[in-house]
Amino acid sequence: MLVIRLQKVGKIHTATYRVVVTQKTAAAKRKYLELLGNINRKTKAVSLNKDRILYWISKGAQPSDTIHNLLVSQGIISGKKIPVHKNTKIEKGEEIKSTAVPAPTENFTV
Repeated sequence: MLVIRLQKVGKIHTATYRVVVTQKTAAAKRKYLELLGNINRKTKAVSLNKDRILYWISKGAQPSDTIHNLLVSQGIISGKKIPVHKNTKIEKGEEIKSTAVPAPTENFTV
């Protein structure tokens, strides 16, 4: 299965991303079929090849959740954004369930 996803390039604090088409089972930093664009998070620069993205989607490539949200915000595809991060906050009134094992209640003498 083909997937459109981000590929991280660059140094640690100056990371930029490539938008690539690759096999779903391929490693993130391995070869890709085609380069579709670049994203620089530091300067907020986004350059995407709209025609090629729509071509690969028509051929059955599935965009990752982050890429889907990026394509919706850029106006390349229409639809709702997908929540990428899970909400880990505990709502008010909800009890925290302990997963710890209770201590044994028997008395042991040595």
